[in-house]
Amino acid sequence: MKRSLPPLNGLRAFEAAARHMSFTDAADELSVTQAAISHQVRGLEQRLGLKLFVRRNRSLLLSEAGQAYLPSVRAAFDQLNEATEKLLQKDRGGHLTVTTTASFATKWLVPRLAGFQRSNPEIDVRVSTHTGLVDFSREDVDIGIRYGRGQWSNLVAERLVGEDVMPVCAPSLLKGPNALRKPADLKRFTLLHIGTFPDDWQVWLTAAGVKGIDASRGVTFDFALAAYQAAMDGLGVALGRNPLVAPDLKAGRLVMPFEFKMSTEFAYYVIYPPEAIRRRKIKAFRDWLMPLAEIGPKAG
Repeated sequence: MKRSLPPLNGLRAFEAAARHMSFTDAADELSVTQAAISHQVRGLEQRLGLKLFVRRNRSLLLSEAGQAYLPSVRAAFDQLNEATEKLLQKDRGGHLTVTTTASFATKWLVPRLAGFQRSNPEIDVRVSTHTGLVDFSREDVDIGIRYGRGQWSNLVAERLVGEDVMPVCAPSLLKGPNALRKPADLKRFTLLHIGTFPDDWQVWLTAAGVKGIDASRGVTFDFALAAYQAAMDGLGVALGRNPLVAPDLKAGRLVMPFEFKMSTEFAYYVIYPPEAIRRRKIKAFRDWLMPLAEIGPKAG
């Protein structure tokens, strides 16, 4: 049903003037001129076809119609104010859903989350892990961290962490008479593959100038964390990607047998719809996250 409502500015002017019994004081409260208040009230009266005030030289009184109208107008503004405060309070706190990959969540995001929680105890973070790009307009997701070139339609994409690719293995593989010492020695070790990056070993061997190794052999895992765990267990040599292997390298669970690193054009980006940054909890998370860009695994 179509609503026939009077102008909001006129209602605000009427309520403020009735509360102060003064057009001048109402104008000060609403940061407009006294003439603007008078004009807005007169327009409301014309719309209603009723006089709301009895105007005298030095005083202002509510008319009978004004006295009848004021309680409902005031109640409506009080209800609107209460609803707005509840909405803003919910946006300051409540749940914040962050989407990213399981590997990035485990190795990079989760070790830092305590820093965000200390600064924003009113926000309960929910970490959702899957590989597909979410539809922010349809899914219950507030902000994401995604891997790619930074090109996603209709989304803001801010570069968070870049990556290098390099062989990693357990420290035990560097010991003994058959130790892994140079890239050519890889022919004697099992290559650990990540299914989402099937050509990684061939690309790295070519970039490193290593020949005579069948890059297709070895064991393949469908996600990165399993390949890195296999490397830590001594099964073979994996191609590690910063920042995913940085915590294990720092802790000594993994080592780099060679100095050569291969940089890629891919990185992890913070993504969100342009309008989302107006929401306080999303802005708080983004503003906490971005200063951590490209710094060590235990920041925050």
